[in-house]
Amino acid sequence: QVQLVESGGGLVQAGGSLRLSCAASGRTGSGYSMSWFRQPPGKEREFVAGISWSGRKDYADSVKGRFTMTRDNAKNTLDLQMNSLKPEDTAVYYCAAVREYIGVPYRVVSAYDYWGQGTQVTVSS
Repeated sequence: QVQLVESGGGLVQAGGSLRLSCAASGRTGSGYSMSWFRQPPGKEREFVAGISWSGRKDYADSVKGRFTMTRDNAKNTLDLQMNSLKPEDTAVYYCAAVREYIGVPYRVVSAYDYWGQGTQVTVSS
């Protein structure tokens, strides 16, 4: 089992910044891909950014150039630095993890085995 706990959400004005953190515990040995998803009000959960165990990163087009994800495998943490925030970034943000395998569809919600409880990010206009 892997436990994930997010922190760092809050209320910020448009154009501002927030940094989210995800702390992983449990059986967090090598071989896990980790990602950030978000769920805007009344919408489905969507992929934001993901990183493989080897460090390969991928970002959704909507956040590319504004969000930066970093992973510390030694500390079992995953951070998401969010800059130039927009009202449409308002959502509950979730950290997720999946044991890597060839062809894992890491942009797909159902691919993930472990989820955090989520942290609210609200961007005011």
